[in-house]
Amino acid sequence: MHELSLAENVIRIVEAAAQQARARRISRVRLGVGALAHVEAETLQFCCGLAARQTMLADAVFEVERMPGRAHCNGCGQDVALERIGLPCPQCGGFDLLVTAGEEMQVLEIVVA
Repeated sequence: MHELSLAENVIRIVEAAAQQARARRISRVRLGVGALAHVEAETLQFCCGLAARQTMLADAVFEVERMPGRAHCNGCGQDVALERIGLPCPQCGGFDLLVTAGEEMQVLEIVVA
């Protein structure tokens, strides 16, 4: 389950940002996860809660938002939405796609209490 190691990294990143801001407690963390990132949003949310125990994020609410996948089709030249890797271009049916968005994971917002 790689979501647990991702969650541990999220906690480290948020704690570092909170220390810079001299925060004592974090109440909410909003994450953005790309649709093509191979990350199960509900599992990540659960693992963040586990990894946050006994930290300044112990009572934080973790929200995970899906960010859309995008690709450029070299066959038809169109920029298209892509729901998952391995699907053909919705415009021409070709498979010569270059992923341009949707593989990322970001901390979008940290709410300090």
